[in-house]
Order: sequence, then structure tokens, then C-alpha cells
Amino acid sequence: MRLYLLFTIFAVLVAAVFAWEKEDHEIFDLVSALEASEGKGTTFYSLLDVPPTASTSQIAKAYRRLSVKIHPDKNPGVKNAHERFARLGVIANILRNKASRKRYDFFYKNGVPRWRGTGYYYSRFRPGLGTVLVFLIMVTSGLQLLIQRINYKKDLARIELITRRAKRAAWGPKLVPLAGQRKVRVSLGQEYDEDGFVDNSRSIEMVVEGQDVYIFDDDGELQPIDNSTATTPSFGNTWFIALVKSVYHKLTSKEKSDDVIQHPDVDTSAGFDVSDSSDETSDTTGSGTNTPKESTEKLNKRMVPVEKAGGKRRKVNKRR
Repeated sequence: MRLYLLFTIFAVLVAAVFAWEKEDHEIFDLVSALEASEGKGTTFYSLLDVPPTASTSQIAKAYRRLSVKIHPDKNPGVKNAHERFARLGVIANILRNKASRKRYDFFYKNGVPRWRGTGYYYSRFRPGLGTVLVFLIMVTSGLQLLIQRINYKKDLARIELITRRAKRAAWGPKLVPLAGQRKVRVSLGQEYDEDGFVDNSRSIEMVVEGQDVYIFDDDGELQPIDNSTATTPSFGNTWFIALVKSVYHKLTSKEKSDDVIQHPDVDTSAGFDVSDSSDETSDTTGSGTNTPKESTEKLNKRMVPVEKAGGKRRKVNKRR
């Protein structure tokens, strides 16, 4: 709640600082009308034909000269002659006043805001979707890298604490190195049970050998624990780079699996002919034994139907 209140106050102050005043709107309207009448890019100084560093007397002299030239009485029938003459008088008054001239010089150097329907706004760069996405990726990746560095420092401090405890348990409080391996149990920190008592159940077995400290992994093998155990912060470990790597590995593994399916490796070392498998299968009888090819052909010849002679069945006389 307090953070939201501070943010609201800050937003109000910023809006108050950047809000245009009445004199600013008068200058904006004059610049717009002047460019519409005299041409785009026309300024108060170019209208009077004086440099921006002109003195007040030079501005007054230029005003008198131009006012005589564009006076409505000198230009009868000229359209908008009265508006041009009145505008010239307002511009001269602004430049002859020290405060108003300073205000105009600010917009003269930094540009005049443009009318956007509801007010005057500066024409600012409007980033596209791609620019916004790139910006968000860079910001989030940078924050993640910062968090990685903070965690890395914490991991180094924790490793230093655990190794010091292991050496103290193996060598004693004086930390005099002893020869050989020594297996010790090191507490990882104090925990409190439901009754509020200290529970030292969080402990691990470690092995100290010289200046090296080892820890048992899941397979019971000894793994050294030192500063290299902590994960080094890297931009390659941020979420976007990790996502790109994951997608790339999935695509490459899919292409490899497709190649294996389309071109399988057949082992012909056992002496089998893959191309003749269909013939061998056709030569296999229902009893599970192989019938020779020649006997099969003879059997097929015997089973070939014979055409009837004359188309009629002849009676065979039995011999008595």
C-alpha cells in the first residue's frame, strides 16, 4: 500500500512538472498559425529577419519595419492582412519580454510540441512489437543474470562454510591437517521441531583428505566439493538462450529419428538375404517345414486341370 501511494505521488509530481502552462499554449498556437500562414519552418526570428541572438532594440526596429510593410492600410484587399498584422504584434511582444522570450527560446531549441487532438505532445519514437519483445527479453535476461550472480556468491559462501565445518570436525578446533581420509558428519544448519526445540537432523556425511573435501553422491561415489561446484553465472544460462537451445536440440533429434526410420541399418552379417525373404516364406508349408522348390513345381503340374475331350464325359466300360 505504501509503495502504491509513493508511486501515485511521483506520477502526480511528474505530471505537474511536464504540464504546459497558459503561456506555453499561447506560443504553441502562434507557431502553428505562423507556419500555416507563412510556411512550414517559419519562426519568430525568421519572420522578423533577425538572428536568435538579436537584442531587444534590434527586435523592436525589425518589428517597426515589418509592421509598416504588412499593415492592412498598405495592403488593401489582401486576404488575412489583419490577422497577419495582429499576429506580428503578439510575436514582437513575446520577444521583447525577457521571461516570455526565454520560454520561446526553450521551444525554439528543443522543438515545439504538436497538437494531437486532446493536447500538445512531442513526437516521440514509438517502438514496434519486435522492439518491445527484444527489450523485454534483454531486461528479463539481465535481471536473471543478476540473480544468478547473487546466488553464485551465496553458494560460494555456503561451500566455504560447509568445508570449514568438515575440516574442523576432522582436524579439531585448531585446524591442524591430519594425514589420511577422515569421514565426518557435518550439520547443514539448525532446524526447529514443532515444540520449538533445535533439531540437528539436517546433516551430511563428508570425507576430508588433506585440503580436499568430498561428498557422497547418490551412487555412493565421492565427489569433490569446492568453488567449482557452484554454478557460474552465464548469459547462456538465461531463460531465452536456454529456450533456443532446447528448441534446437528437439528439432535436430527429430531429424535424426526421421533419418533412422527412412534408412534403417539392416544387419546382413548372419548370412541372410533380405530380398529373398518373400520367396522363402512362400516355400514354407503349414506344418512348419520347408518344401523343396522342385517338388513344389511337380505338385503344381499334377494339380493343373485337364481339358475334357469332346466336351462330354465318356462312359468307361468295366472289364468283366
